[in-house]
Amino acid sequence: MPPTPTPALSSSLPPVLPAHRQLFYGGEWHEAERGASWELFSPGDGTALGPCADASDRDVDAAVRAADTAFRQWRDTPPFERARVLRHAADVIRRHRDELALIDAYDGGNAITPMSGDIEAAAQQLEFFAGLITQVKGETIPMGSGRFNFTLRQPLGVVARIGAFNHPVMFSAGKVAAPLAAGNTVIVKPPEQAPLSTLRLAELWNDVFPRGVFNVVTGHGNETGEALVRHPGVAKIGLIGSIVAGRAVMKAASDTLKPVLLELGGKNALIGFPDSDLPALADAIVAGMNFAWCGQSCGSTSRVFLHEAIHDQVLAAVLQRLPEFKPGLPQLSATTMGAIVDARQHQRILEYIEHGKREGATLAYGGRVPDDPALSKGLFVMPTIFSDVTADMRIAREEIFGPVLSVLRWNDEEAVISQVNALEYGLTCSIWTNDLSTALRTAERIEAGYVWVNEVGRHFLSAPFGGFKQSSTGREECFDELIGFTQTKNVHVRFRGAVAR
Repeated sequence: MPPTPTPALSSSLPPVLPAHRQLFYGGEWHEAERGASWELFSPGDGTALGPCADASDRDVDAAVRAADTAFRQWRDTPPFERARVLRHAADVIRRHRDELALIDAYDGGNAITPMSGDIEAAAQQLEFFAGLITQVKGETIPMGSGRFNFTLRQPLGVVARIGAFNHPVMFSAGKVAAPLAAGNTVIVKPPEQAPLSTLRLAELWNDVFPRGVFNVVTGHGNETGEALVRHPGVAKIGLIGSIVAGRAVMKAASDTLKPVLLELGGKNALIGFPDSDLPALADAIVAGMNFAWCGQSCGSTSRVFLHEAIHDQVLAAVLQRLPEFKPGLPQLSATTMGAIVDARQHQRILEYIEHGKREGATLAYGGRVPDDPALSKGLFVMPTIFSDVTADMRIAREEIFGPVLSVLRWNDEEAVISQVNALEYGLTCSIWTNDLSTALRTAERIEAGYVWVNEVGRHFLSAPFGGFKQSSTGREECFDELIGFTQTKNVHVRFRGAVAR
């Protein structure tokens, strides 16, 4: 089949954007079956970024069949060769780091400098799982004389990964590492708000992976994702998204009893004890909120509980640090805080700010769109801090996914732990104290899957990342993630002449 012609794009578009806007599967570009597409716009200044193919259920079926055909070859590829290919893929994205970061800045709105770090994080995940490939081992099980019993770990088949808009290329490139290392083939559905870096990734990796091993289907609305989740040829679904999306995926996946790996929302707490290193604590509060990503991060510590003995001093120090984060055009290297991903999310954040005011919280900083005329065409919100927040307020209970930080005052350890644990979320928590007993006692009682002590925000490859309660199923960034994309087969051998028993 000849390759699909590349669509003509406007010469006014940024030159780094991908040339192909179709669906990528089986090593080739394909027009959507209905010819459907939607238009993309940059949240930084409203620039039109061109069309993107909108896949139907038939398009998804074609992609699954192509990935399944490739699976027969990829699963039998020697482990060291799979590892070599993954390392090559990491090298390729590193060479194109600035280009990929710039695409995400235009398309997703986050500032280009932190986006550059996303590419390195994805490359490290590819290398990490490449190094673990030979550790996917079975076991021998003693059965007595005349018998040999052992297990095999084998790949699942076709895996679908559905990504989120806050780290588009990192999720598309890094989250395929474990399933590919295990011998599966992958179909990626990038976020509809920011799909372009994943399409560019497909262009860059077209000569890296065998045909059909890495595939991309784009879609606007729910049809594409639902078709992937329900397809009987998809063996497992990985989703990064909201709790609402996770529940929908789990429900749809039950029709075919396929396993799911869900990394969902968080309303994460940071607890400051009175013996904390106060300047470091103030730095951590700002860093943990991920203002560089406009607070659009599932791991943001958006609930800060400060002991009353240090509350006023630490809050004042935090407010002094906030001018460092000033909204600006995402594509400029000097920008420290970019744009909100789309108009719907922008409006949602502003509505939460109004809720905070009405509920009686004190607006200590921000709470509005910037007044810079250069930003008038974009979707920006100033970094925002509410103080005098109580645990029953909506801004303290619901995930806003924006640059809105709630600061609560506490004086009773039992009460603060109860408040931290009261929500359906349980992704991360950061504990600040110089007393080891306090740190370990609190870490044990907090209902969250990833806990920092005197640290915030950092991930460490090989340390399992995931949440409790409604925030997660499964663990990522560790050996368990790799094993989660395999299945165990038991083989029992009875030697000739062995006595039956």
